[in-house]
Amino acid sequence: MFTIDGHLDLATNAIFLNRDLTKSVFEIRAKEKSLGWTDTQDRGNGTVALPEMRKGNVGLAIVTIISRYSEFGNPLASLGLPGWHSQEQAYAYGQAQLSWYQLMEEKGELVQIKNADQLENHLKVWAGESVTDKIKPIGFILSLEGADSIINKKYLEKYYQSGLRAIGPAHFGNGLYAAGTHSDGTGLTLIGKELLKNMDSMGIALDATHLTDTGFFEAMDIFNGVVWASHQNCRAIIKGERQFSDEQLKIIGDRGGVIGGALDAWMLHTDYNMGKDNPKQLGINLEKLLDHFDHICQLFGNSNHICFGTDLDGLFGTEQTPYDMDTIADIQKFEQILTSRGYATMDIENIFYKNWLRVLKNTLPKN
Repeated sequence: MFTIDGHLDLATNAIFLNRDLTKSVFEIRAKEKSLGWTDTQDRGNGTVALPEMRKGNVGLAIVTIISRYSEFGNPLASLGLPGWHSQEQAYAYGQAQLSWYQLMEEKGELVQIKNADQLENHLKVWAGESVTDKIKPIGFILSLEGADSIINKKYLEKYYQSGLRAIGPAHFGNGLYAAGTHSDGTGLTLIGKELLKNMDSMGIALDATHLTDTGFFEAMDIFNGVVWASHQNCRAIIKGERQFSDEQLKIIGDRGGVIGGALDAWMLHTDYNMGKDNPKQLGINLEKLLDHFDHICQLFGNSNHICFGTDLDGLFGTEQTPYDMDTIADIQKFEQILTSRGYATMDIENIFYKNWLRVLKNTLPKN
């Protein structure tokens, strides 16, 4: 089944982790193991590369640029995320990631989707047989995860001209525009509130993922455009501020948005200890995500607000994914899993691609 993944950090893997994503996952794993790399926990364990995305029929993804500002070094060193000492450095690093996406487009591996007409054309390519499955370009829609690299409104406009269509103002810790995960109690900054107003006027979607509770409700009061949570699970199932409450989920759905289910083990098991716990020993399998999907369906009485936002390449690999997922190609296992849980064909299609398509068509400019 055609699949849309609402959250992948492809360029972070290519630039920061030095992975040639045109190679298979298995080639990348073997190379990292042969080099003895141990700088991040997922070395030799990666799950995402372009060949496996094609194998899993992931023909379209919302992909990120991640570039953080940090005046006093890198507070997220344990996550392997650089903290640049100026916004100019952060912007330049973001441009390196953008350049990788553009180079992959020149090579025919990817194709950028900036408007609704391009989206329709891309869907026709993947539905047709004029291009073989093994070489079909994967569509991508550009998003910022953390807004620190936006120096001012002029640079927001530069990003938009480069195809940026969504922004998550927050990531981990305190950011220039918004506080994120593990910094609860604070919310949007003054320039963060101004950013949301500018996004509104430009038609850029808001990704509410990683916002603190305070920041979330502040954003909902200010922002009137398209809202989604690209990789977010349910606090009613797994406690903690990284998940959203029923009230937050309901607000997103009532505004026509979607929630992308994430496959990070620490979002699928209570009190999961990153770097220590073993997903198989804890029984963390793909079925665990369906507990979150079921819950959201009960909230709305339908399947119109759930989809995939796997985050499978978010600086973790098989050591921190469901034990029955080896690569992103295994996302197709969800068709049988959903069927066994009583989901009808229409619901399964909603989850795999139709819900994201509906929201993206409401987000993208016509041409």
